[in-house]
Amino acid sequence: MRRFLFFLLAWIFVAAAGAASLSPAARTEIDALLSRLEVSGCDFNRNGSWYRAAEAKAHLLSKLSYLEDRGMLQSTEQFIELAASKSSLSGQAYLVRCSGAAPLPSRSWLTSQLQVMRAAAGATKKP
Repeated sequence: MRRFLFFLLAWIFVAAAGAASLSPAARTEIDALLSRLEVSGCDFNRNGSWYRAAEAKAHLLSKLSYLEDRGMLQSTEQFIELAASKSSLSGQAYLVRCSGAAPLPSRSWLTSQLQVMRAAAGATKKP
């Protein structure tokens, strides 16, 4: 029994140590993405109700914190997929509606914004 407990504790320790944390670069990218959402003037639909972008940012930051604390994120794409695409409770997709346009799935909106950010960052790095 002791041997079993020893191996169980060792396995838990190794699993916890193996949980990768979010890199500072990815965290900076996520923060920039959420700031873009906040200043976009868009509305955010969560579980059938529309919220201002600043409220959406606060909600997504709390989900980010939850996932970060558990070592469940390694990239911005994972953040979009695990935290910013749908409700963890209902499973309903989040939507983003900008300037009276038809709502888009938040996954699409955030991914396109991420591509724009990365393209701009790549353009500034060229000699």
